[in-house]
Amino acid sequence: MQPKKRIVITGMGVVSCFGHDVEKFYNHLLSGESGVQMINKFFCEDLPVRFGAAVTGFNPEDFLDKKQARRVDECISFGVAAGKLALQMANLYTEEERSCLDKSKIGVLIGSGMGGMQTFVEGVETLKDKGPRRVTPFFVPYILTNMPGALLSIEMGFQGPTYSISTACATANYSIVAAANHIQAGHADVMVCGGVEASMNRMCYAGFAAIKAISQRNDEPQKASRPWDVTRDGFVIGEGAGVIVLETLEHALARKANIIAEYKGGYVSSDAHHMTEPMPCGSGVAYCMEKALENAKLQKEDINYINAHATSTPVGDLCEVRAMKKVFGPLMQNISVNGTKSLIGHALGAAAGLEMVATLMAIKTKKLHPTINVNQPEAELEGIDIVAGKAKDFAIKAAMSNSFGFGGHNSCVIVAPYAS
Repeated sequence: MQPKKRIVITGMGVVSCFGHDVEKFYNHLLSGESGVQMINKFFCEDLPVRFGAAVTGFNPEDFLDKKQARRVDECISFGVAAGKLALQMANLYTEEERSCLDKSKIGVLIGSGMGGMQTFVEGVETLKDKGPRRVTPFFVPYILTNMPGALLSIEMGFQGPTYSISTACATANYSIVAAANHIQAGHADVMVCGGVEASMNRMCYAGFAAIKAISQRNDEPQKASRPWDVTRDGFVIGEGAGVIVLETLEHALARKANIIAEYKGGYVSSDAHHMTEPMPCGSGVAYCMEKALENAKLQKEDINYINAHATSTPVGDLCEVRAMKKVFGPLMQNISVNGTKSLIGHALGAAAGLEMVATLMAIKTKKLHPTINVNQPEAELEGIDIVAGKAKDFAIKAAMSNSFGFGGHNSCVIVAPYAS
């Protein structure tokens, strides 16, 4: 059996409610600023929920040619943009930078929970109102979840493993773990991986409102995402993309890459319990966390920071707290936990990607962003540091990022500062 390869992170890119600059994105998080606003992207006066964390400051023409930029679904443009930004940071973007690479050993694994939802909605409306002959020939390719990564690979000439994973809100973590597995198996030296979602449309809002999954605090939208608070009433819809570049340490050193952090390991599993709710006791989540530690070859004492899934749903939030307690027990007193979704909402298939970027920036800056809006914490949080209200200086030893999705999908990724 070959020894486990060391895998490092050399690039990261975001498209978010705070723009698409990674440093500015994290500075907004550190300031404790909410990215949630009233919706102005579509008509919503007849909807029960009229707010969310929409992408801002984004022009697709900055990342795609004009014709393509006008045509593609935002799911595609967000994903391609975040991928290109990650490649730029990794110095793998220009033709000159890519010229000496084995492109058959570079893959792209950018997943999405729902794909091109707006294209799908518009196609259905066209079929209904104007008939089948008026449906665009781009309808099928632009709704597919694999297309953001596919178009990025086509433009970059990357011929390694390229596909998408769709596991609802756990999508990006599943993509990262799968990408690392490809590297460990020798299928690739470099993988561009993460998640994307373009969820600001009437259909998404109507659907999530119908199952009472989202907060209806229209009178105070910036306080609506309140993980672990006893008054929480559902998550806040967000959108965007979070993408990172993984590569073998050997490959990164050979090209003198700037190493951001080290990927230590991860795991994915299934609750096999319920379509939309996790097991309340947290046993399925705890199992996933335990196996991620095992895969990372780390001890529980090595973890001192957890970026929690923490969506602000009544069952899910406490399920994760119970799981953390099962895994770490009294060691929880040494672990800081925060909830990125309190600031940027829940970006669904992109959530874990955005949260991985936040985790990597915490390693880089030695600062943890706050969890906001937790005014009445659940009793089960007693003794747990949730970085409430204000950022703090913090040196991470090893960090765990959790994400869970409808269908019982559990995922956990562990990263740490790079040490030569």
